[in-house]
Amino acid sequence: MFQGNIIEKCKKNDRKAQLQLYNSYCEGMFHVAYRFLKSVEDAEDAMQESFIKAFKKLHQYHGDVTFGAWLKKIVINHCIDQLKYEKKQLVSLEDQLLEPIQHEEEVISESLVIEIKEHILEAIDKLSDKYRLVVLLYLVEGYDHKEISEILDITETASRTKLLRGKRKLQEYLKVYSNGIG
Repeated sequence: MFQGNIIEKCKKNDRKAQLQLYNSYCEGMFHVAYRFLKSVEDAEDAMQESFIKAFKKLHQYHGDVTFGAWLKKIVINHCIDQLKYEKKQLVSLEDQLLEPIQHEEEVISESLVIEIKEHILEAIDKLSDKYRLVVLLYLVEGYDHKEISEILDITETASRTKLLRGKRKLQEYLKVYSNGIG
């Protein structure tokens, strides 16, 4: 209920409430934008522009979904539009450390884990934009095919097909790499 009161105040152009809502979501929305864009500056700009758009269209928010989910969709759509416009590459995975993997009773060294992660990132970067976008939205952001179809303006079948083809391409790229290890 607390958040609902803030949103109602924001709809009435209450600057303190807008700042409070911004402060609650800015860090998370920055990370969403950063996963799509390769620079801190672009992610900050995308986040700021998304908040401006959200505040202008706040009258369209009716509470059907959480405010965070509604805002996240605005951020993702803005990033996708920016990528289409600038034809930039996507960052396909978050910069998080992979946990050491147990392999035949041995722990794989951290340097090997880092090397594997780099190869996964390279493989994802090799995907064409049409596959990379669906892979990113599905595997990293956790959207389902219905949501992806709405975001990218494609059919659910096309979303499933692009995800399947993107995964196959990733497997091909990674198979070449895995044959070189071990």
